[in-house]
Amino acid sequence: MEVLNSRMILRPLDPERSLRFYRDVLGLAISREFPGGTVFFLGQGFLELSGRGEHGPSPDQVLWLQVRDLRSEFDRLSGLGVAVETAPVRQPWGLDEAWIADPDGMRIVLVEVPQDHPVRADQRPR
Repeated sequence: MEVLNSRMILRPLDPERSLRFYRDVLGLAISREFPGGTVFFLGQGFLELSGRGEHGPSPDQVLWLQVRDLRSEFDRLSGLGVAVETAPVRQPWGLDEAWIADPDGMRIVLVEVPQDHPVRADQRPR
């Protein structure tokens, strides 16, 4: 399969509330808007809010967002009253993570890759 584009689609319980959260609180840039929906840039992917959901997200779903400065983003978002699940902490796998939730309870993990993490280094033999 050759994937040309991809996006995650959320069906929010309250579309206007979720639009305000992702646009105004998280500050995601808008890729495009259409009647009944908005598509946001997510680095190399996209997030689409469209339609209206009936049940809310599953606790098994997680939106993974890598940020440059985890502490700064966490402090800003918690100061705005965003629901916090866990404060920033270094995980056993070496990534710094903090967990928040959107207004419908969609779990969002904010991730910073430390400078000395193997993901940042060229692992090929010299």
